[in-house]
Amino acid sequence: MTIEEGFERLSRSKFRSRFRLDESDLACIERSGLEKIRAFAEKIVSERLAMANPPKDGKQTPYRGHPVFKAQHATATCCRGCLNKWWKVQKGIVLSNLQREKIVNLIMAWIERQLAKHLAERLKTTKQTKT
Repeated sequence: MTIEEGFERLSRSKFRSRFRLDESDLACIERSGLEKIRAFAEKIVSERLAMANPPKDGKQTPYRGHPVFKAQHATATCCRGCLNKWWKVQKGIVLSNLQREKIVNLIMAWIERQLAKHLAERLKTTKQTKT
């Protein structure tokens, strides 16, 4: 499944499609830059999802506090249960490097889409106030 196909599938979920980056998330991204956000996503995936049986699985990802956390819920990469249900990632096995990379790519693609939407909205608002 491609990222586009994944986003199409996720968009049909009322729960998954309700997540949006807010001003504090956008400020975090602006302060840190996308490279540091990606590094954080890699760290979180490695430390909280990659092992065969993560501790507190299903409860390890907060709903706020960092853009990566929101992205994980929006993309169903927040726990091994969601990874299994949405992406057919088998539970009880250590994630491969390729699987971790794909998860991080999905998280980052969601964040980048959110940024693009925010910038488009800001541009639209700026144009409307000038006319």
